[in-house]
Amino acid sequence: MKRSELSEFEIEEEGFKLRLCRKNGDTQIVHAAPLAAAPAPAAAPVGAPAAAAAPVEEKGISVVKSPMVGTFYTSSSPESPAFATVGTKVGADSIVCIIEAMKVMNEIQSEISGTITEVLIENGEAVEYGQPLFKVKTA
Repeated sequence: MKRSELSEFEIEEEGFKLRLCRKNGDTQIVHAAPLAAAPAPAAAPVGAPAAAAAPVEEKGISVVKSPMVGTFYTSSSPESPAFATVGTKVGADSIVCIIEAMKVMNEIQSEISGTITEVLIENGEAVEYGQPLFKVKTA
């Protein structure tokens, strides 16, 4: 990583994800886990309500989670309407947001059919792997 001046590296292969970050010249393993296992809960940001760290399961409500680390965007450009807002009906293949990772814009699909009841992330915020993005009321 030092030779190529990389500060961060992430790879996902055959059900395994590895993320390395370099800080102060040292390489650290930030996240290495099988994808089938549930990710460890992230600590809530300072001043954030405790409910934001671990959403409570609600009957008939499913959660769309981030499949990667990156920056969350509600639309393809600042002038474009949001892909999904509260009340938007989505199908399993509906695009609900974009996550930018390493200068690549990744369209994220709902993978759940229903109606968006809550958007859990603000436009432009950083998201982690497995972080809840949307609540969807399923039929």
